[in-house]
Amino acid sequence: MPARADPQVQTYGFLLLPGFALMSFAAAVEPLRAANHLAGRRLYDIAFFGEGAVSSIGVAVAGAALPRPGADLSTLFVCAGGNPGDWRRPDVVRCLRRLAGEGVRLGGISGGPYLLAQAGLLNGRRFTIHWEHAAALSEAFPALKPEPARFVIDRDRVTCGGGVAPLDLMHALIAERMGGDFAGRVSDWFLHTRVEPGEGPQRASLAERFGVHHPALLTALEKMAANLERPLSRAKIARAAAVSERQLDRLFAAHRDCGFLDDYHRLRLEHGRRLLRQSALSVSEIAFATGYSSVSHFGRAFRRLFGATPGAARAQQSQRGGPAGASPVSAATTQSARPPKRAGRPLRPGP
Repeated sequence: MPARADPQVQTYGFLLLPGFALMSFAAAVEPLRAANHLAGRRLYDIAFFGEGAVSSIGVAVAGAALPRPGADLSTLFVCAGGNPGDWRRPDVVRCLRRLAGEGVRLGGISGGPYLLAQAGLLNGRRFTIHWEHAAALSEAFPALKPEPARFVIDRDRVTCGGGVAPLDLMHALIAERMGGDFAGRVSDWFLHTRVEPGEGPQRASLAERFGVHHPALLTALEKMAANLERPLSRAKIARAAAVSERQLDRLFAAHRDCGFLDDYHRLRLEHGRRLLRQSALSVSEIAFATGYSSVSHFGRAFRRLFGATPGAARAQQSQRGGPAGASPVSAATTQSARPPKRAGRPLRPGP
């Protein structure tokens, strides 16, 4: 009869999909190792799953296939990167549903929340996902609304935007168990002296991203960025910015070196290019999702800005290793199954 797991040790599992971001993964795993070292005892064990998944920069991580039924996991994170069209994993969806039924706390890092959405495990929950994948998730699952947060903890769902934000998330999870002072020592171990809250932004401010500081222009750009599928008229944007339409045009000419409509088209087309890369939507669906009344209008505007048609741009992405036209797995297309079991592995202490 197998020995019972130590109830004082929490086991964190990491299910890695091919192309996962190594930085996000390391930022989640390393604080657990440091916590063991600083505590002078095992607080956390770790288990890797994914059968030797290779990261975005070619580093492979050895691990079992999927957690077995009854595996002693306190938390499992799905780590995914790249293109959601690659994440067609009915076996993972079935496994996540089973683990949810077993009471395991489930999380996603970077693109990982997309897999939780496929499994129907984010319904009625607050969550986040890396900003690059947010549009694709919203198009594939219109009822779900990701928050532009660094991380979100909502009961037994833990999601994180990725990048370096897992350092902030793990600070919160370690503090949840060991207290803020100990979590601060772990963060100091990684020179992480400015711990961000979960609701902190994933991206730089609009002022930094657009390189402008005029308040009326920033208001206009914010309204434009928030209304890409149903573009607002010049009059409505001007009214929101509390300027006349003529003043609005002068602001764009002076600070953006282009006209209002040109800038609005650019924002919509950049959103369209992200959807081409990150979703399985057809070109016609993307055209309507970016506010164009016809595919031909979208195609001409896209080619003027990027020098290639939408179809050619998607084909180039596919040739570089990204998928084109893959269908996302819906929550209704998979049935529950019994994946095989794993063995937990202690984190070795060390600097």
